[in-house]
Amino acid sequence: MVLIDSYGRPLLNLRIALTKSCNLRCSFCHAEGEDKNIENFVEMTAEEVVRIARIAANLGVSKIKLTGGEPLLRKDIVQIVKGIAALPGLEELSMTTNGTLLEPLAKELRTSGLKRVNINLPTLDGEVYCKLTGGRLEDVLGGVKAAVEAGLNPVKLNMLVLRDVNDFHVLEMMDFARKIGAVLQLIELEPINVSNEYYMAFHKPLDEYEEVFRQKAAKIETRKHMQNRRVYHMSDLKVEVVHPIENTEFCMHCTRLRVTSDGKLKPCLMRNDNLVDILTPMRNGATDDELTKLFKLANEKRQPYSKNK
Repeated sequence: MVLIDSYGRPLLNLRIALTKSCNLRCSFCHAEGEDKNIENFVEMTAEEVVRIARIAANLGVSKIKLTGGEPLLRKDIVQIVKGIAALPGLEELSMTTNGTLLEPLAKELRTSGLKRVNINLPTLDGEVYCKLTGGRLEDVLGGVKAAVEAGLNPVKLNMLVLRDVNDFHVLEMMDFARKIGAVLQLIELEPINVSNEYYMAFHKPLDEYEEVFRQKAAKIETRKHMQNRRVYHMSDLKVEVVHPIENTEFCMHCTRLRVTSDGKLKPCLMRNDNLVDILTPMRNGATDDELTKLFKLANEKRQPYSKNK
């Protein structure tokens, strides 16, 4: 059984934010659309995370991605990965991470059932990286290398493109991704959890890059169940382009539901006025059937985003 919303969109993907905490301070972070305030927030236990994932898998969700904050800050991250990876019907368990803590964990995560990883890497310039994130480039590059060696596949490099900051680093990043056998994912800045001033100053449309990719690509793939985003297959390299979420093409092909770090089902990245609390009922003794009904309610609340809401 796969849940279908009122717009005919299947629910296939679940993104679970494991924590609000992060060891970096990226200026562009959208924090999965959550309030960035970390005071007094409640974090789910490993058992609760796995139970939520199991309910989702029983409803036809086939792909789960672990996010944050920084998910590798969880001391029980291996336990969480093992628990979710063992669920029947799950095709893929992946993670989005800043990569700075990945090097000592990559191999164990792979053997525990993690299939692939997205690593946020906006630049290969150490000084620019430090200014953008507050971190050390050497740490994330160590994580990238360890992920590739551990057999996580594909390793995707998430490059958030910012005007006059790293937009001229795209070719260098393409060469790096080609060299290590990674997929490069170019991401356009979202107007989420950043000020309007920041967005206006640094937003860079990706159209000009796509035009170059079209000319060079041997094949152009459209990912139907990933908002119809395009993947450009070039010589020894794949480049995926992610445009802003609040557009018709993205929304009409959305197959996602999110779980916030404090245990709420979040039907849309862009909204926080239609959340469904699943953690509180769970802690109050809710049965699996009752939790399933909450998932179905959240799915009913899924709808293409409109700024007028």
